[in-house]
Amino acid sequence: MGPRGLTGPRRRLLCALLGALICGLRPAAAAMVASEERRSASSVAATPCWRVEDFVVAQECTRCSNFQAKTMPECGPTGFIEKLNCARSQREEFKSCRSAALEARVFWRFVGSAAAVAAAFAVLVVWRQRVLDRKALEKVRKQIESI
Repeated sequence: MGPRGLTGPRRRLLCALLGALICGLRPAAAAMVASEERRSASSVAATPCWRVEDFVVAQECTRCSNFQAKTMPECGPTGFIEKLNCARSQREEFKSCRSAALEARVFWRFVGSAAAVAAAFAVLVVWRQRVLDRKALEKVRKQIESI
Protein backbone atom coordinates (compact mmCIF):
# COMPACT_ATOMS: atom_id res chain seq x y z
CA MET A 1 0.00 0.00 0.00
CA GLY A 2 1.22 3.42 -0.87
CA PRO A 3 0.75 6.60 1.08
CA ARG A 4 -2.63 7.20 -0.60
CA GLY A 5 -4.23 3.87 0.34
CA LEU A 6 -5.11 1.10 -2.09
CA THR A 7 -3.47 1.34 -5.51
CA GLY A 8 -3.31 -0.68 -8.69
CA PRO A 9 -4.82 -4.16 -8.84
CA ARG A 10 -6.00 -4.13 -5.23
CA ARG A 11 -8.06 -1.02 -5.81
CA ARG A 12 -9.63 -2.43 -8.98
CA LEU A 13 -10.42 -5.70 -7.19
CA LEU A 14 -12.04 -3.87 -4.28
CA CYS A 15 -14.13 -1.72 -6.64
CA ALA A 16 -15.20 -4.78 -8.61
CA LEU A 17 -16.22 -6.62 -5.44
CA LEU A 18 -18.20 -3.65 -4.11
CA GLY A 19 -19.91 -3.18 -7.50
CA ALA A 20 -20.86 -6.86 -7.68
CA LEU A 21 -22.14 -6.77 -4.12
CA ILE A 22 -24.29 -3.70 -4.72
CA CYS A 23 -25.67 -4.97 -8.03
CA GLY A 24 -26.31 -8.41 -6.55
CA LEU A 25 -28.28 -7.05 -3.61
CA ARG A 26 -30.67 -4.87 -5.60
CA PRO A 27 -32.65 -7.72 -7.21
CA ALA A 28 -32.77 -9.59 -3.91
CA ALA A 29 -34.04 -6.51 -2.09
CA ALA A 30 -36.69 -5.91 -4.76
CA ALA A 31 -37.86 -9.52 -4.48
CA MET A 32 -38.08 -9.24 -0.70
CA VAL A 33 -40.18 -6.05 -0.94
CA ALA A 34 -42.52 -7.65 -3.48
CA SER A 35 -43.01 -10.80 -1.40
CA GLU A 36 -43.64 -8.67 1.72
CA GLU A 37 -46.33 -6.68 -0.15
CA ARG A 38 -48.04 -9.90 -1.26
CA ARG A 39 -47.86 -11.32 2.26
CA SER A 40 -49.31 -8.16 3.83
CA ALA A 41 -52.11 -8.04 1.24
CA SER A 42 -53.10 -11.66 1.87
CA SER A 43 -52.80 -11.38 5.65
CA VAL A 44 -55.25 -8.48 5.97
CA ALA A 45 -58.17 -10.88 5.70
CA ALA A 46 -56.54 -13.38 8.09
CA THR A 47 -55.54 -10.80 10.73
CA PRO A 48 -56.88 -11.72 14.17
CA CYS A 49 -59.41 -9.26 15.52
CA TRP A 50 -57.33 -8.58 18.64
CA ARG A 51 -54.60 -7.04 16.48
CA VAL A 52 -56.86 -4.42 14.91
CA GLU A 53 -59.51 -3.65 17.54
CA ASP A 54 -60.10 -3.48 21.27
CA PHE A 55 -60.70 -6.72 23.13
CA VAL A 56 -61.60 -8.08 26.56
CA VAL A 57 -59.88 -11.10 28.08
CA ALA A 58 -62.66 -13.67 28.65
CA GLN A 59 -60.40 -16.38 30.07
CA GLU A 60 -56.99 -15.80 31.63
CA CYS A 61 -53.83 -17.46 30.36
CA THR A 62 -54.13 -21.24 30.87
CA ARG A 63 -52.16 -24.28 29.76
CA CYS A 64 -53.40 -25.91 26.55
CA SER A 65 -54.97 -29.34 26.86
CA ASN A 66 -53.57 -32.18 24.75
CA PHE A 67 -56.45 -31.80 22.31
CA GLN A 68 -55.97 -28.02 22.05
CA ALA A 69 -52.22 -28.44 21.56
CA LYS A 70 -52.88 -30.69 18.56
CA THR A 71 -55.72 -28.70 16.99
CA MET A 72 -55.01 -25.02 17.75
CA PRO A 73 -51.99 -23.32 16.19
CA GLU A 74 -52.10 -20.68 18.95
CA CYS A 75 -50.90 -23.30 21.45
CA GLY A 76 -47.70 -23.92 19.53
CA PRO A 77 -45.40 -21.07 20.58
CA THR A 78 -45.87 -21.17 24.36
CA GLY A 79 -48.27 -23.98 25.23
CA PHE A 80 -50.61 -21.44 26.85
CA ILE A 81 -53.62 -19.59 25.45
CA GLU A 82 -56.10 -16.96 26.56
CA LYS A 83 -59.62 -16.46 25.25
CA LEU A 84 -60.44 -12.98 23.94
CA ASN A 85 -63.69 -11.25 23.01
CA CYS A 86 -63.26 -8.55 20.38
CA ALA A 87 -65.42 -5.50 21.05
CA ARG A 88 -66.41 -4.33 17.57
CA SER A 89 -66.75 -7.64 15.68
CA GLN A 90 -68.08 -9.62 18.69
CA ARG A 91 -65.80 -12.53 17.77
CA GLU A 92 -64.22 -14.92 20.24
CA GLU A 93 -60.62 -15.75 19.45
CA PHE A 94 -57.69 -17.39 21.15
CA LYS A 95 -54.26 -15.84 21.56
CA SER A 96 -50.98 -17.39 22.61
CA CYS A 97 -49.76 -16.01 25.93
CA ARG A 98 -46.94 -16.42 28.43
CA SER A 99 -47.77 -17.85 31.83
CA ALA A 100 -46.50 -15.86 34.82
CA ALA A 101 -45.91 -19.07 36.77
CA LEU A 102 -43.91 -20.57 33.91
CA GLU A 103 -41.90 -17.37 33.52
CA ALA A 104 -41.12 -17.35 37.26
CA ARG A 105 -39.99 -20.97 37.16
CA VAL A 106 -37.75 -20.33 34.15
CA PHE A 107 -36.30 -17.24 35.86
CA TRP A 108 -35.47 -19.09 39.08
CA ARG A 109 -33.99 -21.98 37.11
CA PHE A 110 -31.71 -19.47 35.39
CA VAL A 111 -30.76 -17.83 38.70
CA GLY A 112 -30.00 -21.24 40.23
CA SER A 113 -27.87 -22.34 37.32
CA ALA A 114 -25.99 -19.02 37.32
CA ALA A 115 -25.32 -19.38 41.08
CA ALA A 116 -24.12 -22.97 40.57
CA VAL A 117 -21.74 -21.92 37.81
CA ALA A 118 -20.46 -19.02 39.96
CA ALA A 119 -19.88 -21.37 42.90
CA ALA A 120 -18.05 -23.88 40.69
CA PHE A 121 -15.75 -21.20 39.32
CA ALA A 122 -15.15 -19.81 42.82
CA VAL A 123 -13.98 -23.26 43.93
CA LEU A 124 -11.83 -23.50 40.81
CA VAL A 125 -10.23 -20.10 41.56
CA VAL A 126 -9.45 -21.09 45.16
CA TRP A 127 -7.96 -24.41 44.04
CA ARG A 128 -5.85 -22.72 41.34
CA GLN A 129 -4.61 -20.10 43.82
CA ARG A 130 -3.51 -22.84 46.22
CA VAL A 131 -1.64 -24.63 43.44
CA LEU A 132 0.13 -21.42 42.45
CA ASP A 133 0.99 -20.64 46.09
CA ARG A 134 2.43 -24.14 46.51
CA LYS A 135 4.55 -23.71 43.36
CA ALA A 136 5.81 -20.31 44.55
CA LEU A 137 6.75 -21.73 47.97
CA GLU A 138 8.54 -24.64 46.31
CA LYS A 139 10.45 -22.24 44.09
CA VAL A 140 11.49 -20.10 47.09
CA ARG A 141 12.52 -23.24 49.02
CA LYS A 142 14.72 -24.39 46.12
CA GLN A 143 16.34 -20.96 45.88
CA ILE A 144 17.07 -20.98 49.62
CA GLU A 145 18.54 -24.52 49.44
CA SER A 146 20.83 -23.51 46.57
CA ILE A 147 22.48 -20.79 48.67
